[in-house]
Amino acid sequence: MKSMTKVRALSAACLLTVPILLSGCGLFGSESAAVDPPPEEIEAQMLELSDGTTLDAGVFGPVAGNTAAGEITSQPEAIAPGERTTVYLQDSNGLLTPVSLKLPEGDSNAMLTDSLTALVTQGAYASTVPESFEGVLPAGTQVESVSVDKDKLAVVEFNAAFNDYKPADERKILEAITWTLTGQEGIEGVQLWVDGKKLTEMPLQGTPLDHPLSRSFGINLPRNGPVLMNSSAVTVYFSAATPDGTHQYYVPVTRFVPAGEDRVKAALNELIAGPESANGLEMVMTGGTALEGVEAGQNGVVTVSLTDDMFTDARNVPEEMLESVVLTVAQNAGDAPVQIRLNGQETVTGTDNVNYGQPVSAPEYVNALPL
Repeated sequence: MKSMTKVRALSAACLLTVPILLSGCGLFGSESAAVDPPPEEIEAQMLELSDGTTLDAGVFGPVAGNTAAGEITSQPEAIAPGERTTVYLQDSNGLLTPVSLKLPEGDSNAMLTDSLTALVTQGAYASTVPESFEGVLPAGTQVESVSVDKDKLAVVEFNAAFNDYKPADERKILEAITWTLTGQEGIEGVQLWVDGKKLTEMPLQGTPLDHPLSRSFGINLPRNGPVLMNSSAVTVYFSAATPDGTHQYYVPVTRFVPAGEDRVKAALNELIAGPESANGLEMVMTGGTALEGVEAGQNGVVTVSLTDDMFTDARNVPEEMLESVVLTVAQNAGDAPVQIRLNGQETVTGTDNVNYGQPVSAPEYVNALPL
């Protein structure tokens, strides 16, 4: 956080204008505001897509192995598998954010049930949720059952209290459930039941549920802007901070780009363009950051080449800038390891003392925030 303050002050006058590519998505207004869903054509397109992308590739830091020989393996996890679960909670700006929580140990079915229970407002795990975050499912919602079939479809049944949500929260609820479950290994789609009946559409705003939900449904969509038909969805990670400014975290945002564009290049260009104004997200790049190229090597490592005259020697680069690149590439390139070139330098050192010029992988647990 503190490392980016100086960057923002130096580059505020030359930040790039943010292209907003989807209209009618008033998702982050006041609780009483009505939500305008995406146009039917784009909503249908998003519902029909299925990519099953997850962020579970390891930790920020060099991956082990001989990269020249194509042998890439992750370092041991900083947090042992099973100790934490990532769920998607609403932050103080109304944005859904991955938050790593410590939940009771149990089998995989219990873990899935608990991860959804953590999304319930004033629910059983409210005390484990960090301050300034909250669940988006209505109070009183209970997870009756969760099952995963051979097609990697998670079928979830809630009690009738699930229907007691505000209309403006409908899409946010679907996003939180979908991204929480599809972040788990072996789950690519989600189907909802309520009180013994399969939902074919959401009860208040009528969001169609005739196709299983996947991460292609998007998350934290832009509020407004011109409609772009024949588009593809990419997800980028911006930085945000808790209201007191003491803790920094990452927030995924779906953007829409012309169909046929390279997903990783398009996503990185959206990251450079920056977040919408007044939504609590912070610019992680400077106004002078430019993307020179993206190359996927035979060993599976994606090389991202950037230029930025603020960091000519590629040293002491803000970690938020570099970590956002790694998260964004991993999300759009099947969790591929990432190495960064900055101003032609092959050693790119962050303020966290990690050399991002070597292959690094995205963390399995994003945003392990204190209570």
